[in-house]
Amino acid sequence: MSEIKHILQQITALSDVPDPAVLKRLVAELRVSDKEPALANENMQALIDILRQHPEHGDGLSSFVLKLIIQYRQIALYTDTGIMSDQGFFNSLRRLIGHRFLPLLPQEDSVVELIGYLFDKHSDERWLANIEKNKWDELVELLKVQEKHLDLVATAKNSILNAIIILSYRISGIGLHPDLMESYPQILNYSASFVAQNQEAVLFVNQYRQAHELDTLTDITPEHAVDPAPLLVMIEQCEDIVATVRKRIYKTGISIRLTNMMLRLDQSLQRMRILTELVTDGNKNRDRAVIELIQTLITTANRRYSIGYLIDNNTKLLSRKVTENASRVGEHYISTDKAGYQKMFKKASIGGFVIAFMATIKILAYQLALAPMGRAFINSMIYGLGFVFIHVIRGTVATKQPAMTAAAIASTISDGSGKKSHQLTKLSELVVDILRTQFIAIMGNVMLAIPVALIISFAWLQYTGVPMIDSEKAGHLLHELDPFRSLALPHAAIAGVYLFLSGLIAGYYDNLAVYNNVGARIQRHRLLKYILPKSWLQRLGGFVEANLGAIMGNFLFGVFLGSTATIGFIFGLPIDIRHIAFASANLAHGLFNISADDISWSVILVSILGVALIGIVNLMVSFSLALFVALRSKEVKFLEWSRLSKQIFSHILSHPSDFFWPRDKPMKYARIDSQGHMIFDDTSAQKGGKPLPSNYVVRRLSDVRILPNSKQASTQNASTNTNIYYDNQPKGEHHQSQASPKGVVDLDDGLIDNELNSVPYTDDIQYDQATKILNNLTNAHGQATDNEQPHASNDVKPAGDAKTPLPKPKKPPNLPS
Repeated sequence: MSEIKHILQQITALSDVPDPAVLKRLVAELRVSDKEPALANENMQALIDILRQHPEHGDGLSSFVLKLIIQYRQIALYTDTGIMSDQGFFNSLRRLIGHRFLPLLPQEDSVVELIGYLFDKHSDERWLANIEKNKWDELVELLKVQEKHLDLVATAKNSILNAIIILSYRISGIGLHPDLMESYPQILNYSASFVAQNQEAVLFVNQYRQAHELDTLTDITPEHAVDPAPLLVMIEQCEDIVATVRKRIYKTGISIRLTNMMLRLDQSLQRMRILTELVTDGNKNRDRAVIELIQTLITTANRRYSIGYLIDNNTKLLSRKVTENASRVGEHYISTDKAGYQKMFKKASIGGFVIAFMATIKILAYQLALAPMGRAFINSMIYGLGFVFIHVIRGTVATKQPAMTAAAIASTISDGSGKKSHQLTKLSELVVDILRTQFIAIMGNVMLAIPVALIISFAWLQYTGVPMIDSEKAGHLLHELDPFRSLALPHAAIAGVYLFLSGLIAGYYDNLAVYNNVGARIQRHRLLKYILPKSWLQRLGGFVEANLGAIMGNFLFGVFLGSTATIGFIFGLPIDIRHIAFASANLAHGLFNISADDISWSVILVSILGVALIGIVNLMVSFSLALFVALRSKEVKFLEWSRLSKQIFSHILSHPSDFFWPRDKPMKYARIDSQGHMIFDDTSAQKGGKPLPSNYVVRRLSDVRILPNSKQASTQNASTNTNIYYDNQPKGEHHQSQASPKGVVDLDDGLIDNELNSVPYTDDIQYDQATKILNNLTNAHGQATDNEQPHASNDVKPAGDAKTPLPKPKKPPNLPS
């Protein structure tokens, strides 16, 4: 504590000639190691106690920091730091790789370089995150600036106001971008919101500069504070429009470029809100904005040259694109009751029946004299076309973990899905249901693949008089299943990766089909119109659009499986694949055709154990990867894995049958709809219109009609009272879903295209010179508000005049290299 006090005394003495090295010493004194996270709060408390006992140090530290940062370029700090760049991934990657060989020149007049100098340890981001929020609030509250230093505050505020103007124009440009309008044409009816926020931003900035007399580099406290509410209302309207566009993604599809654009629009709106709160007189909001900006700046300074951070951000975009457009073919991988359990078994049995023939054809194909690439092609076609055929006849292949299942888990443990105890309970129940469903799917595959393969081998022997394969080949098939003396388990892990990739591919192509209107374009194909009747052409277009993701996912999954061994052979790598369904069929062929001298109980038991372990590895690898991507896409950080594991383990000890057989009173889920959404609530238990418990996560269902009772809500309380009526419910009965602070309601936006098109944008927003009156302002939720702004005086600067009388900054001090 004495050292911190000594450094603060130096900072106060040098406040007129700030030296970054002194501030760096203060940061180094507060810094703690990763092994002592609690010490960070103790050091911060020590700093707070000194500033509380010696108020002059608070003014010295604040003026020191202000005088230091105004020597650097600040506007780019507010407008660019922490906001997604519009540069392409490969351009940014090439730039950072080049930095490794020939370092980039530092931008010596940038505040980011100053922060990088002060916080130069990779662990800084972590120990700063461990500091409690109330400690940050106390620190910011103590850093008061005296009146003699108000010129520094005025200079900083001018930079912030200029940044607001720049962000406002960028938001207008993105909001009116042709790609965004093409993906959601109804946005044209609300495009005035993006223009209006720019008008409000310019008006707010000019009025604020005049009221606080910032042009003269003073910061007086005006008699009547400038109200930021009109600007915040327009920012909120723009955010509502972005949310509406996101909800329409399942109908329109989305490209990576548009995903990037939507993310930048979100971040820019959030930054503009923070900067507006930063200059307003609301102490609580202002202090929170200061803290958030500091944390963002430190994070960006630490990661600005990180290739891993660049890849992390862009893969997050990709994972968000894939999981938001999960497979729409209607495959259900979670069953809770006996009916769904039996249905999954039937679908898996169909898949197992076909897989037995696929495995047989693959074994016979090895007798063909083919070049390596020819063998890869034949195997790929056997796998790929076979999987597509299974999908077409409504069968299923065990271990397939689509993105929708992982997305459902990510929704369960998202920040808004209730308390941690509720999240863990729901998640453990969901995991039990997933494991049970996968168990019966595997059993359906195996229980049909093994007997059908035995029948095929027996029929071959009876019909031809010779075994289908010789004893040596049969022994080789069984050896490949040995988990101890072969690479069966690593090869099963490779197949698990391919299962995961097939889910991503399915989501990608489903999105592609919707985004490019594949179904409608097929119906306009000249040759197909000439060959097929109109009704057949419509059915073909609808089928392709609805099943393109599943078809491509299954086919490319087969290509991966069929070509891996050949690739390993060409490059001399010991890689291959093992899938439980094919392993079970190979087990049957191997045991039937092996010679009596080579067969023993040990061989049989080890082979059966190998098949079981292959299935477990397939499941673990594919599902863990899918869950990882889903969590990244939703930016969920879940740190309760140990507690979750304990809950699942205790469930195994207390009710082991739940993992293999449906429970008598299962946890109710609504079925997965065509968009991959789920609902985690017992709808049948909600009688008499009782509201759902607040800790439930509600998701849109395909058989639900959204009938908003009211689209009116104030801007302070944007909750919408929405009734949910199920088409298949008994008469005289309905269930009402109400949002609560602890719940997450992700229903359809309730906007009907006809309603959107019927409201011209000119009726939404009207202007009267520099004074604007919002009459019957309608936001993106259909919410009507009456916002009346007092008429400005005649000497208000005209809208659009964003003059910036900033003084030329001094050259910043050279930072040590």
